[in-house]
Amino acid sequence: MASIPVYSWRLAPDGLATIRQLRARGLRPGGQDVAAQIERPRYRRGPLVAYLYEIDKAKPVRPMTPAKWAALAKANTARRTCPECKRDAGYVIPATLGTCVTCAYPDDEQRAA
Repeated sequence: MASIPVYSWRLAPDGLATIRQLRARGLRPGGQDVAAQIERPRYRRGPLVAYLYEIDKAKPVRPMTPAKWAALAKANTARRTCPECKRDAGYVIPATLGTCVTCAYPDDEQRAA
């Protein structure tokens, strides 16, 4: 395995981009290998690493199909539905609670009334 070039933070050459930068341009890596990486030093911890891809080899992002939109809407609805009371909470239910706030803290609702 060949090693890849490592650049310091903000010193990567033109023509390379991170996945987020590609996505902002409407592109994706498209199966290409990592071309380089950049490292940002941190105090008392290991450096932050971001992988870089060649912009010229990047492909356009695939468009969302009606089936993908429907699956995304169904998944978001499931994230808002409380498993106990089966109501749409109107917000994404926190994973730490597992239920809507009303079901998680029923005593607080009685005190407020």
